[in-house]
Parts: sequence; structure tokens; C-alpha cells
Amino acid sequence: MNRAYYSSPISNFINEDSNSIYGIISGQYDLNKLAIQQSNAWKIQITILKEALKDYQGKIYFEFTIPRMGKRVDNIVIIDNCIFIIEFKIGSNVYDNYAKEQAFNYGLDMNNFHEGSHNKIIIPILVADAATSFDNTYTKSFDNLYETINANSSTLSKVIQNTLSYFQDKETVNVDYWENSIYKPTPTIIEAATALYNNHNVEEISRSDAGAVNLSVTSECISQIIDFSKVNNRKSICFVTGVPGAGKTLAGLNIANLRSNYLEEEHAVFLSGNGPLVDVLREALARDKFKTAKEKNLPITKFLAYSQVKSFIQNIHHFRDASIKDALNPPIEKVTIFDEAQRAWTKEQASSFMKRNKGIVDFNKSEPEFLIEVMDRHDDWCTIVCLIGGGQEINTGEAGLEEWIRPFAHEFNDWNIYYSSKIVEDQNYIKDNNVLIILKDREAIEKPELHLSVSLRSFRSAQLSNFIQEIISNNPEKAFSIYSEFIKKDYPIAITRNLDTARSWLKSKTKGSERMGVVASSGAIRLRPFGLNVKAKIDAPIWFLNDKEDIRSSFFLEEVATEFDIQGLELDWTCVAWDGDLFYNDNKWNYRKFKGTKWQNISSPEIVNYLINSYRVLLTRARQGMIIYIPYGNSEDITRPSYIYDGTFEFFKSIGVEEV
Repeated sequence: MNRAYYSSPISNFINEDSNSIYGIISGQYDLNKLAIQQSNAWKIQITILKEALKDYQGKIYFEFTIPRMGKRVDNIVIIDNCIFIIEFKIGSNVYDNYAKEQAFNYGLDMNNFHEGSHNKIIIPILVADAATSFDNTYTKSFDNLYETINANSSTLSKVIQNTLSYFQDKETVNVDYWENSIYKPTPTIIEAATALYNNHNVEEISRSDAGAVNLSVTSECISQIIDFSKVNNRKSICFVTGVPGAGKTLAGLNIANLRSNYLEEEHAVFLSGNGPLVDVLREALARDKFKTAKEKNLPITKFLAYSQVKSFIQNIHHFRDASIKDALNPPIEKVTIFDEAQRAWTKEQASSFMKRNKGIVDFNKSEPEFLIEVMDRHDDWCTIVCLIGGGQEINTGEAGLEEWIRPFAHEFNDWNIYYSSKIVEDQNYIKDNNVLIILKDREAIEKPELHLSVSLRSFRSAQLSNFIQEIISNNPEKAFSIYSEFIKKDYPIAITRNLDTARSWLKSKTKGSERMGVVASSGAIRLRPFGLNVKAKIDAPIWFLNDKEDIRSSFFLEEVATEFDIQGLELDWTCVAWDGDLFYNDNKWNYRKFKGTKWQNISSPEIVNYLINSYRVLLTRARQGMIIYIPYGNSEDITRPSYIYDGTFEFFKSIGVEEV
């Protein structure tokens, strides 16, 4: 893939006609959207760089794409042992902090995800051409990525010279290797949704290395199922599985984006019952749409931007209610993608809700059965895509995968069923053998491509989900082995008894645009003495999207998100605050619920399963690392005896997690 609008050896760049260079760069751009301001900026950049680089050998790139961020860095210049990430602010007379952070974030992305940049000296430079001279110092952030330094149009050459002199004893960058090395972007779901909505394709923003079962393979398999259904007038349902953070939601968003072809009357919709996920993604898309329009001087209001993105991502319950009101006609969508389909409601939960909240007394179907019935109204073809997280049902009345398959035992005989091979191998997906018999009797088609086996969220360690599984399954020896061999080196995990220590640890780890936050179980009622109130509902879009200055954002480490807020979403760094609802004692996990003024043991296997899954969700939300905060007990508080905290703390120490 050609990642830059223009690239050339510096010597050729110096000698090439400036108008020719400008023509090559602008020729890569949508000329209908090319503003005079951008056009002039490129011309000034070319002039400044020709003067600054005339005494150097190396390579220069203009508008180098940063796939994960869906953006392009103004310039990358490689000379000797340094990779310079250069961001220009033409006409600016100040070194703006936002611009400095933007340059740093580009460098951060290259350091984390571009193989050729690993362990190389990366120097972000902000060039404010009209600013005064600045006395730079070199401050290492982490690895070999340094904080942004400053230059103006007159000092850029000297800044580069000083930098090369400072790092002269470091290894020279092999430009050919760097240029051809693999880029392994792992976007957050918010970044991915924004990029897809802006017509980037999934190959641009997802990993393509051989170590991961690639998202594009799964997307292509789903597309083939849809195409077959369309050509042969068939109705189909397919079950996509994956470990936590493997990209199931991203695969679903990609299909919704690809298959929304209005000219061919091929409508698709991404549906989720996860209210916070829907709210956060919609708000992120609306903000980006509004910001982009303002930059292009296009008239738009925030309300209009929000209304335009609503059709891309919808709440499954609104879709359900609309289908109840119109009980005869099929929906306009031929392709429906159900995110976290395991969380759809059982017959009992759905019937109770309909009777209690909608006044419908004769509703007697599970939510999956009803939604299949709705799509079955189509006369010709349709496809349902169910995105399934194994072991992630976290609330009363959530049906799990089985409830999507049971309706096919005696109905919907003209449907084709496609499933990931994982659902018949892993008991986290199907616990009822009768459901496996239904798949066999219906001659369901197994598709290994429908399983995403590698976590993209925890890109520093693909083994994180296996590690967490061994923890909650009470296999400390296996957990110790996985931690020691696969996790400890690259994915920092720490443990502490002090909340301020946990906050300081997070702040020391979080760089640039990376995001941090505190999460806890919704049952962690007795964290309240430490200022963590899980009953105080967060505003999810604000918590996940607002900046470091907003006290309501995750950055402030004050408001705590529960499993219901954060499932399907993620942060870079988390503090998992642990309470007495799940505690380790007598060599086993113990399960409790706080009711009234005291803890009560949980006897229901179903409720135990929800609690276990809640902690599974919490422990797999961090992309880059986490600290686990387990408070001390208090002998004066009968709800906080020491043993419900100390045993859990010692368990984590026993599997190798170190205290800070």
C-alpha cells in the first residue's frame, strides 16, 4: 500500500521542481474538497522543507497515512537514526499544546503499531512557521519515542541538526525495511466506527499480520453468505464468535457500512441492545461529522449531524418496538447485524417487560425468536448476523446464544444456518446439548472463518483473554504460566491496596491521546467508603469522549464505570476496583450480593454466572495494561471484613502480579 501522497529521497526532493511536487501531492486529493488554505499550506511546506533539508540525505514523505486514526501526518522525514514526525501549523505564531499533542499522537501510533518504527528514535516536531525560536530539550516518553519539540521556518534545519547530533550513537534506520514493514493498526471501537463511517475500509484500519485471524477474512465470509442469500432468494442467519476484544463489533460495523447500498435496495443496520455503546458511538460519529463539516466550511448543526448518524447504529429495542407496531410488514433492512446477540432477552424477560412497560399481555416469545420472525416477513431474501461474545451475559434475563438457535427446531425451515466452529467446541457458548442437536438436524454449515481468535484490544498480549479465563476458573497454576510466559513482559498488570497509588500508576502510564479510567462491578457497593460509587450513573458519551479538562470524563478518575457501561467499549489503561462481591477464600472464588445492609451468598448458578462474566468484562477492557485496586478491610465495618479482600489480593500475588 502506498501510504503517502508523495515520497522521495531527500536529494531528489531538493532538485525536483516545486510545482511538480505540489501537483503530485494535490493530485492524490479530492480536488472538489481542496481548499485554498490547504493548497497554500502545501506550497509553503515544500519551500520550508527544501531549505531545511538541503544538507541532508534520507527520505521524505508528504501526507503519510496513519490508518488507526484515519488521518495523515504532514511529513515524515527519515535521516540517519531518526524518524521525524513533522506537523506544520502554517501562519501560526504560537506552539499550540493541541498541535504538539497531535504530533506526539502520530508518533505514538507509529511506535505502537508500525513494525519498522519499533525501538527506533521517533521525534515529533511541531513547526509553527511564524513563532519565535525555542530552546528544546529531549524528553523520552517511553521506548524511544520523545516528547514533541518545536521549530519555526528559520530554525527547522538547526533543530534537525541538533537532534541528529544528540542521537548520533544510535542505530541507523534502514529506510527500505521501514517503508515495507507491516503496519498493525488496532483502533479503538470509537476510532474504527468513525473511520468506517468516513468510508475507510476495514483493511486500512485492522491488522493484516499472519498472527491474527484477520477481520477482513471474517467480513468477506459474511459478505459471501449475504451474496449467496441474495442471488438464491434464501434467508440466512450466521453466528460470529470471538474472544473479548477480537473485533466482533468492528466486523459488524464494517458489514453494515458495506451492505448499505440504497441504489440496489440493499439496506443494512447495526443493532445493539447495549445502550451506552449505541450512545457513545452515535455521539462520536456526530462530533466527527460536525467537526469535519466546520473545517470544510459546510453548514451543519450538531443536531443535524446526530440525526444523520442515527440510521447507521440503532438500538435493538427501538427496532423491536417498531416491528411490534407494524406487525405485518418486513423492515426496510435486508441485512441486520445484532451486536452482543447473547444479551437478547429470554421469553420470560421479554414477556414481563412487554406486559409491564408496553401493555402487551400476550407477548410469548423470546427476543431472538421475535426478531427472527420479523426478518422472516421478507418474501425473498434476508440475512441476520449475530455477533456473539462467549461468557458475556451479564444481566438477568439475557438469553445467550442458545435462544437464537432454539426457534429453528420446529420453525423457519427455509432458512440456512451458518456458525463459527467455536460454538460447538467451547462451553462458554452452548451449554445445552439439545441445541447442538438442532444444529445437526438442520444441517447447519460450519464456517471456521466466523471466529475471531486474537484480541485486537489488548494488542500488547493476545493471551489476555486466556489469562482472565484461568483466573475466574480458579486455575492459578495455569494463570501463573500464561502470565509469566506471555503477558508480564509486554502487558503491564499491577496490584495495589491504595487507590491514590492506582491513580498515580495510571497517570504515569497514559501517554498522548491514550485514555484511562476506573471500572468496577455494579455489585461493588462497599467501594463507596473510598469515593467510588457504582450506583452513581455515568454519562457514557461524556465519560468516554470528553477531554482531560472535564471532571466528568474518565481521565479524572473520579466517576466509575461498571460492566454495563463499558461492555463493548474499551480504554487504554484501567484501574479495576475490586470489592467483596467476588472474593477468594478457602482456595475458591466466593460469590455474594449486597442487599440492604449486608452481603448475602449467591446460590443461583445463573446469577453466579452473571457475576463471573461481569468481572470477565472488567478485566478485558484495557488495551495496554491495568492496575487492580483491592482495598483493605475494616474491623469496625461488618460489611468490609479483611478476609474478603486479603484472599483476593494474595491470589493475584500468587500468580505473579506485583504490588506497587
